[in-house]
Order: sequence, then C-alpha cells, then structure tokens
Amino acid sequence: MTTPLADRWNALLQLLDGIAQEHPDALLASSMGVEDTLLIHALMQLPTRPGACRTWSADSENRPQRDQFLPNLQPNSRAIGQKDGEKWAAAVDLQPATSKSGRFPGVFMLDTGRLHQETLDMVGVIEQRYGINVQLMHPKPEAVKDYIATHGLNAFYESVELRKLCCDIRKVEPLRRALAGHSAWITGQRREQSSTRAELPETQWDEAFGLHKYNPLASWSTDEVWAVVRALGIPYNPLHDRGYPSIGCECCTRAIRPGEDIRAGRWWWEQRNNAECGLHTSVNAHHHEHTDPTPAA
Repeated sequence: MTTPLADRWNALLQLLDGIAQEHPDALLASSMGVEDTLLIHALMQLPTRPGACRTWSADSENRPQRDQFLPNLQPNSRAIGQKDGEKWAAAVDLQPATSKSGRFPGVFMLDTGRLHQETLDMVGVIEQRYGINVQLMHPKPEAVKDYIATHGLNAFYESVELRKLCCDIRKVEPLRRALAGHSAWITGQRREQSSTRAELPETQWDEAFGLHKYNPLASWSTDEVWAVVRALGIPYNPLHDRGYPSIGCECCTRAIRPGEDIRAGRWWWEQRNNAECGLHTSVNAHHHEHTDPTPAA
C-alpha cells in the first residue's frame, strides 16, 4: 500500500472511530457492494478501548517503535498496508469491536426479495469472516402482495411512479424501520458514483429519517476503493467482476458498458436524473462538520 493510500486508510479509521464514540448506536447500511464491505472491514479495526489504535506512515521515522510493537500483535490484531521494501504502512492493535453480541457497528442489509443470489451469499461470507450478524430487513409481505395484485410483479418498468412505489415498499419503509431509535447511520456513497451525488457531504443531517448521516467514503475514488480492497484482501461481491459497479435488485440492475456512468446499470430504462430509489434524498441538505469527541494528541 502506498504512503498516500495508507494515509487515506488511517484517516478513514480515525473518522469512523470518532463516529463510533459520538454515536455508539450507529448503523451501517450495506448493499454488499464493494464500498460497504470496505467499510465493514474498516469498522472491524476500531479499538475497543481509547488509545488502542496505533498507525504509522510508510516512512522510517518510527521504525524502532514499529519493530518493537509488530511482533507482539495479539491473535485478533490486524496488520494493515504490508508491502515489499517498506513492510508496514500502518498497523492497528485491537480486539474486534463487533461480535455476535451486537456491539457497534450494527450492520444491516435491505433484503428486498429480488436481490441477486451473489448478494445474498455475501451475507454469509461477511458473517463468517468478521464474526458479526448482518440484520436482514424485509419489506412487509402484505404491502408487496398488494402492489403485485394491483400493478403486477414487474410494474416498475412501466413508469417512474410505479418504480418509486416499489422502491418505497421494498427499500424505504424497511430502512425507516431499521433506523428507528438510532442517532446515526453510515453509508458507502461516493461523489464519483453519479451526478446526483457530485456534491455529497461527508456528514449531514438526514431530514427524511431524522438522524445524522455519515458518508465517510464521499471523496474516495473508485481506484482508491479497489486499491485498498486488494491490498487488504477484503471480500467483495463477485458481481463487480461481471460489470456491475453498482448493485441493487436483480430485476433493476444490469452490467454497464465501457465508458458508461457507474450507476448506468440501475433503472437503465429511465432518464438518469431519476436514478435514485429514495434511500438517499437531498444529499446536500444540512451539511455539518463532524466533531471528533476524542481530544487531540
């Protein structure tokens, strides 16, 4: 991992640690896309006690401390950013902050009933790798039945209104239930993903759901995301290798063509200015600065 990328990773860990301390009840909403699995991996690096997170840049300034510290890593510790030449770009001494007991961070996924099998399989991969429970939020069966009876199973192809109604039933309402009673949620949104997210803030007040919203990867590029995923061996959805940079319901997502927008495969039959499902509304509204509750070193 290069020095700039290691610095980027370290900054992400510090940001997430601050969010965890300010909002210990925060939830990560995962679609099992690569941004989300990267965030899950990052959240699992969070220390369980103040001061347990130790990071270094990839220079030799702190080599004696690194050389003394690294051999003593505990079994549950993780080394980050190993590379030839300068072996350690960063290291973290920790115990996993999340377990099946449900401690921060809580991770949930909206199981709409129409996801790719590959996405559903990723839930088991993540649970086994990190020892966490991913909560699956399902739509209300009666609402789905009423929609199908009234409009048809695939009526979302017929109009934007019917598509948004389907999204509201299968995604927005379950999301509202998942977030109820929580003070913050975390997403894997990035500005580079679409024009509707071009000015996405890193932190914001989510007026639609009445809580704080954090987009810690907002300024990350696609190349940065994949470089970290490959450097750290983070598991990812195999659909990404088949031309799906953005993953949603199977019936509403296709592989993209070379040169197309990252989210061109989502609701591809619609005009691009409609290409959101209602989970992320007013991305620029009520931007606020995140205050790290930990004192400066």
